[in-house]
Amino acid sequence: MSMILVGVLSSLVAGLMTGIGAIPVLFGRSVSQRASDAMLGFAAGVMLSASYFSLILPGIEAGEAVYGSTPLAAIVAALGIGAGAALVAVLDAVLPHRHFVTGPEGADPGALSRIWLFVFAITIHNFPEGMAVGVGFGGGDMANGLSLATGIGLQNAPEGLAVAVALRGQGYRPGVAVLVALATGLIEPVGGLLGVSAVQLSEQMLAPGLTFAAGAMLYIISHEIIPETHRHGHQNAATTGLVVGLVVMMLLDVILG
Repeated sequence: MSMILVGVLSSLVAGLMTGIGAIPVLFGRSVSQRASDAMLGFAAGVMLSASYFSLILPGIEAGEAVYGSTPLAAIVAALGIGAGAALVAVLDAVLPHRHFVTGPEGADPGALSRIWLFVFAITIHNFPEGMAVGVGFGGGDMANGLSLATGIGLQNAPEGLAVAVALRGQGYRPGVAVLVALATGLIEPVGGLLGVSAVQLSEQMLAPGLTFAAGAMLYIISHEIIPETHRHGHQNAATTGLVVGLVVMMLLDVILG
């Protein structure tokens, strides 16, 4: 099977986890704010671990192989991280969306309601995650790609649940809430296609591609997820979730690798 197809399908499966995570709302199940913050903390921990163990470190190793220099590989990694974070920062500044902590951001949202701005924000976040999965497979390392797809799929579940619960709170029917949560994850195979194609076209793109995806995810963790998990006073639960998520992803990376 083509590695491009593997990367796209894997990012699609990871994206579909947003819909699977939302399924409890079909049965009228509510989630406490403490539990929600702990689950989002878990998602942040998975992303943080994936950024370092599955993206940054393999990116530096790939750079050493291509450039024949550890310092140069580290410089390329640093530039890739900075570029990835900068891209998400630009998207935050340009596209209309909403954060629960800081409120509306980006361009004038016009007639879009608060809840749909939140849904759009989750959709923006999912693009670099899909790209990370694609880049992981694009380098030809099935184990690394599988580890990334598994970890990002795990962290997508609580995000999907958060979207569905928010929609239910605004009076949307359970089926609609689940479908919208699912739709937010369908941007991931688009990012996956971009990431795997770029790396497959040029070996030179692997090192910067991996670290670029890491920078995008690190920005999302710091700018979006952690502030959201701390705003209700459940810092301990959120931090515990983050540590558990980091350890789970680290174990996945080591075992699958």
